[in-house]
Amino acid sequence: MARLKEHIATRTKQHAESDRWGQAPYAAVVVDRAGNVVDLNPAAAALLQDVGRGLALSEAVPSWLAHAHQETVNLAGRPAGAVPASAPRPPAFRGRIGTRSFVAHPAPNQDGDVVWWLVDDTGRHLIEEELATERERTAFLAEASNILLASLNTDRCMQVTAQLASQHLAEAAVVIVPASGRKLPMAYAVGGGAADRGTVTADPARVPGLSEALQGFPPVPSRWIDPASLPDWLLPEQFTGTVGSAAITPLPGHGVPAGVLVLLRSTGSTEFDETEEVFARLFAARAGAALSAARLYAEQSDITRTLMRDLLPPRLDRVNGVEFAGGYQPAAARDRVGGDFYDVHPGSTPGDASLVVLGDVCGKGLDAAVLTGKIRNTVQALTPMADDHERMLRLLNGALLNSHHTRFATLVLASVRREENRVRLRLTSAGHPAPLVIRSDGRVEEIDTRGTLVGALPHIEAHTVEAGLDPGETCLLYTDGVTEARGGPLGDELFGEERLMRALEECGGMPGTAVVERVQMLVSQWLQDGRHDDMALVAITAPLTTHLSAVDGHTRGRYTA
Repeated sequence: MARLKEHIATRTKQHAESDRWGQAPYAAVVVDRAGNVVDLNPAAAALLQDVGRGLALSEAVPSWLAHAHQETVNLAGRPAGAVPASAPRPPAFRGRIGTRSFVAHPAPNQDGDVVWWLVDDTGRHLIEEELATERERTAFLAEASNILLASLNTDRCMQVTAQLASQHLAEAAVVIVPASGRKLPMAYAVGGGAADRGTVTADPARVPGLSEALQGFPPVPSRWIDPASLPDWLLPEQFTGTVGSAAITPLPGHGVPAGVLVLLRSTGSTEFDETEEVFARLFAARAGAALSAARLYAEQSDITRTLMRDLLPPRLDRVNGVEFAGGYQPAAARDRVGGDFYDVHPGSTPGDASLVVLGDVCGKGLDAAVLTGKIRNTVQALTPMADDHERMLRLLNGALLNSHHTRFATLVLASVRREENRVRLRLTSAGHPAPLVIRSDGRVEEIDTRGTLVGALPHIEAHTVEAGLDPGETCLLYTDGVTEARGGPLGDELFGEERLMRALEECGGMPGTAVVERVQMLVSQWLQDGRHDDMALVAITAPLTTHLSAVDGHTRGRYTA
């Protein structure tokens, strides 16, 4: 009776273990040390249909699982039954069985066999792949933004956009921006290589979705675009394959479309899916913003260049037999114009006097430059009455008082006339430093002309003085930015009028251009890296001439120009 009960208990235990083995939630395969399959549960039999008891594992499962078993057995390195329970857990392995991903967890037994539990992690693997892809795309978008925003040059932005797109989004990329007429500016790149620029005369309406994208409409799905309908001018020369799929995405700008991005893939590549089209639009948004900013900057630069052209000091040369030289240095290196200015208005005939104006508007920067433009235009309009300096200054003073500006200015006017080999000057100062005359022997004379500044008082006073220049002598007009340049050994001492006159004493007989450059060099050395005001100089020089005797011996003859 006791033996019968023991037999029934054994049968009951074996039946229970078989039920648990069969109900295991994961596929399990028992493999001995030699690599032969000892047992497997129904889930493993359904997954590994070629596996059977007694078969070699390497002949029935993927190679990664057979290598994992061999590596686990070698790692144990102990005879059967010698693996202690406290031994470290062997590592898991990952691989694919069919189209699904599995993690194989080994569980060595005391007898040396290894039970392989196969856990399906296809879902986790797909999520990890998607996460890695999103990380790569986020990093690419951040890098693209940094590269695109590093330049405000439109051509450069087009080339960078095409290069980045061909490297990360497609095999080839073409950037097209709107243009007047039928010429389309383009940039195209293949395989992440350097992008090329060019223009093409073509009708974008012949390309599906291109004309709409250039107008800023949403892109059409790439599956609606027939690659065979793409014209040859849209394909880069380096793209030698056959187009298998294409995507056309607008480049959104600030208020107006910035252009279009065309992506091309060959027939051997996958087609653009919906996720890739969305990612292309994210990249296009950044590229469009960079292109729009570059275009806006270019437009503003053109406007500034046009407006500044009339504010820049003119280039001076010989006028009606008199040599003129000018030098200008704004207060800030980033500014091209400031509050100091000069002009030379030639006489209508060689015998008429030329009018030289050098002035200094209170303040500096763009506001001062705008007022200098107004003063210069007003003086230009008053040149018909250049013989009467005081009248010109009164009219100019009235014009400034009637304007909205609260700034005032100092001026010096000089009427310059060549008389044979000498130069006659009529000089009038309006609150400006007195002109200096450099004689041929090195003496420096100050012209005693004084007057009130313009733009501040209802009535002004001015006193005109005449002077003459012999050949080789120079009259220097300058603004107070020269004498008030603060520098020197201690960095806070003014350059001063005395230091200027001593410097000019060394310039006797020098050309006017050399005199201006000499003064500018000395002041720059005095300033070193210190701050300074606007500085302007004009040199009026009587040229060195040779007297030619009269042919008949009775007249005075003439002088060389």
